[in-house]
Amino acid sequence: MSRAADSTPSASSWALPAELRDALRSLPLPDKIRMMSGEPVSARALFELATAYNTRPYTAGARPELDIEGIRFTDGPRGVVLNHSTCFPVAIARGATWDPALEERVGAAMGAEARAQGANLFAGVCVNLLRHPAWGRAQETYGEDPVHVGELGAAMVRGVQRHVMACVKHFACNSIEDARFRVDVQISERALRELYLPHFRRCVEAGAVAIMSAYNKVNGQWCGHHKHLLTDILKREWGFRGFVLSDFLLGVRDGPEAVLGGLDLEMPLTLRCGAALRRAVERGRVPEDRIDDAIERMVWAQRWIERTREPARPPARVVAGPEHRALAREVATSAMVLLKNEPPRGETEPLLPLDPARLRRVALIGRLARSSNTGDIGSSKVRPPYVVTPRDGLEAAAAAGDFELVHDDGRDLEAARLLARGADAVVIVVGLSHRDEGENLLWTGGDRRTLRLRPRDEQLVRALAAENPRTVVVLIAGSALVTEAWRREVPAMLMAWYPGMEGGHALADLLLGRASPSGKLPCVFPKTPDALPRFDRRARRIRYGALHGQRLHDARGEEPAFALGFGLSYTRFRCGPPTLTEREISTRDPVIELTAELCNIGSRAGTELVQVYVSRVIKNAAPRPRALALFRRVELDAGESRALTLRVPARRLATYDDARGVWRLAPGEYRVELGTSSRAVDLRAAKLVVRADR
Repeated sequence: MSRAADSTPSASSWALPAELRDALRSLPLPDKIRMMSGEPVSARALFELATAYNTRPYTAGARPELDIEGIRFTDGPRGVVLNHSTCFPVAIARGATWDPALEERVGAAMGAEARAQGANLFAGVCVNLLRHPAWGRAQETYGEDPVHVGELGAAMVRGVQRHVMACVKHFACNSIEDARFRVDVQISERALRELYLPHFRRCVEAGAVAIMSAYNKVNGQWCGHHKHLLTDILKREWGFRGFVLSDFLLGVRDGPEAVLGGLDLEMPLTLRCGAALRRAVERGRVPEDRIDDAIERMVWAQRWIERTREPARPPARVVAGPEHRALAREVATSAMVLLKNEPPRGETEPLLPLDPARLRRVALIGRLARSSNTGDIGSSKVRPPYVVTPRDGLEAAAAAGDFELVHDDGRDLEAARLLARGADAVVIVVGLSHRDEGENLLWTGGDRRTLRLRPRDEQLVRALAAENPRTVVVLIAGSALVTEAWRREVPAMLMAWYPGMEGGHALADLLLGRASPSGKLPCVFPKTPDALPRFDRRARRIRYGALHGQRLHDARGEEPAFALGFGLSYTRFRCGPPTLTEREISTRDPVIELTAELCNIGSRAGTELVQVYVSRVIKNAAPRPRALALFRRVELDAGESRALTLRVPARRLATYDDARGVWRLAPGEYRVELGTSSRAVDLRAAKLVVRADR
């Protein structure tokens, strides 16, 4: 929140002025109804949606005579979709930073750019849980764990709302793209509450004033109509003061039913909340009080942001300006994950970082090395003024480092072999693009058909690694890849995600050691798709359970290729065992406090991620899968040690009691583990006893 907002009342205590509320309630019914949906249907509007999506803000609910600007919508989440905005790394890449403070800065940048281009609502806070990496829009969310996703989403909300309203999406259980308009997700109330809703609640607690409903069904009801989700949980139980808008076009199937369920705004056009809704109110099917509530929520959200936002800055300095371009490069550097770094055959030191002083010729190979590949081309597409490709970044580095960079697209395997054979190091860039994953646009995108690279790319990696042992593979993708066919044949692997407009510079910084890798995986990389839950991209009905990703691997006792929270550095860290301040707590105690020492025992500065996992111990039963409870990034100079104090909210140990409809922290023994990834080898444990409160 800005300094100007520090002295304002909290959102929960502030209400619309009585005179404005009375003026809204006295509007004629047709005027109220018009405020509850977007623009009228027209050939122009439909053509724009199909060919020039969101090149201007989509509007709704303006009442100039009451000084109400109305909703002015722009999409996200890798940046503002309007015009030529800054293109940051995709959300899952930013999830790999595990850095809420950095994400808040990104949110503030996006909010400022949205505002500078005439928008007041940014729909770029996507917190759908990544249940399976084949989901085409995995790149739009932060990862597979609700605690991690919630903290990053809350940070984005705080940053965005320094300038404009933040819209959190898609509520809820939206994680299949090809079947998004029809799939019915069957889920228990416990799994819903424990896995698929906590991150949304965290965003609401952070002050989000808008929620977008999802296309899919949950337990037989469309999410845009879902009274249990929108009214019972979101508005009543969580105390959400803002408004709920629909996903576009097919987010509402029946206007009156949606409004009765808790929807407040149909976007971007008036399709089902126009004449049909008016008739439903006139006939008594929808109470007019519900209409009043909806428009008051939208106006309240606008007025609240107007009261609390920071002063505006000149658009020319904000939109893709130097500060935001530098931030995009910083984020891309922090997001890339070093998956593997071993000595090449016949050497004793890890391959990375490459030493420019020892390089004469570097071979850069792969069709994606010269591609402006920033992610999918659907509703999240950002149109930056430029994109630094991997080739661009390494060419700039080569000019500064006095070595030769030679690029080949790898289509001619024999030519690529010859180039690799004569190089001091080989950098292969392989992976995916909007043709392989993303929003389903019929001719491109959609859910993945496979988790592996293209056969030609796998063949290229194996062939070049055989020619030159000093080979590093750079992976471009929106979530996990299965790499078993070739990963043991290369000494170094770097996951770059879709790294945004400054990604090429960030890649060069890391490969040449100008920065040390600090990214950690926000989702598990399996050895085989069989280690993941069932995924059917054409499903009409599918069941979501309590296990996926790392939790499913742990429950089955399977080792993934690369675990949740895993990532290497150019320095080495030692994490001491956790010490609990209190080894026994009551079920009513709000926090669990533990301490540990983290040491940088390497020769250069670096950043490590300390992670806390908790599992309940039940006698004569298999161990429960460990669940992430807390994380913290720590920067240390070479040789530096730091004593850490970590406070875990006790509610993160609680489970949802379906029968009673309450959260409960069960008495008993718990295992608290602390370390630098979710792998057992990286964790040290302490025992915690929770006693029943008398």
